[in-house]
Amino acid sequence: MEAVPKYKFDRMVADALDDLPDELQHVLDNVVVQVLNRHPDEPTLLGLYEGVPHTERTGQEGPDIVSIYRLALCDMCEDMDDLENEVFVTVIHEVAHAAGIDDDRLHELGWG
Repeated sequence: MEAVPKYKFDRMVADALDDLPDELQHVLDNVVVQVLNRHPDEPTLLGLYEGVPHTERTGQEGPDIVSIYRLALCDMCEDMDDLENEVFVTVIHEVAHAAGIDDDRLHELGWG
């Protein structure tokens, strides 16, 4: 689909953050979520978590960063409903990594 304007995409990400399961809300206290157009080295990457998972933190770390890649997500979706769903799945996936939840556990929980 054609790229959604950044302001609309930002709203989708904000809505996804608002709709996170209660089990993940606490993670947001130490996570910066940013919307970027594309990952510079992996243009098809949808999202990326960078940091130290909450299960491994010592208290000395800075904030974690979750990047959501607007153009990659728009490229893979057929329509707005599909995009809204994929944004939510990507946001929950990356925030779950910040909580220390791996891909296998994400699938068990139905979040990935």
